Amino acid sequence: MALSSHPTLSGSLLQPRHVDLRVFAYVTGTGPDDVVLGDVALTRMAPEGSLVVNSSRGGGAKDTWILGAQEVLDVRVVR
Repeated sequence: MALSSHPTLSGSLLQPRHVDLRVFAYVTGTGPDDVVLGDVALTRMAPEGSLVVNSSRGGGAKDTWILGAQEVLDVRVVR
């Protein structure tokens, strides 16, 4: 399976790094509807030139924002 890549700030440069997204799900019972997706996640990134997305192999983590369907993102570029 090919990993996604994402622009990652490294020093003062943006570089492509392979990433994976870990979501958190909470099981509250035994039924099929007893799973709740948390509103948090963790994006892990591989070190430069690596396909291995693992913190023990020199990788790192990135901020991950999860926006719901009712939320509006207002992005402004500040120079």
